[in-house]
Amino acid sequence: MALRWWPEPDGGDIVWCHFPERMGVPGLKPRPALVVTVFADHAPEYIVKLIYGTSQKTNRLYKGEFLIDINDHSAYRLAGLSYPTKFNCKNALDLPYNSDWFKVPPMAPYGQVPKLGLLHPNILNRFLSAWSAVARKKPDS
Repeated sequence: MALRWWPEPDGGDIVWCHFPERMGVPGLKPRPALVVTVFADHAPEYIVKLIYGTSQKTNRLYKGEFLIDINDHSAYRLAGLSYPTKFNCKNALDLPYNSDWFKVPPMAPYGQVPKLGLLHPNILNRFLSAWSAVARKKPDS
């Protein structure tokens, strides 16, 4: 299959990503990731800064992590998640926004693009607290 570059995402989008388990190699299992920043220097070939999401061990949050839980009701639905998911701001990575790293999620809620959902404004403070807890500069707006 030919490499496909996806249309520009927005910061705050939650996307379906083959987040690498080893540096430089797409992971086998796609998972949710939060787009923090979009770099358009070489548009229409975008690079995105992402943070990793997992549904594992959501009962324990560590420094730099935040959770979107089913009890967050509208925020959980807007995120497009199937399970409570924690995002780890310590695990931020820049990846090319193309078909090697991203795929269309099941049910394709936004059409034939990798977008699962988006970060609800009610969760923004959780993200910003987690992001600042790992001593990063504030993400671009």
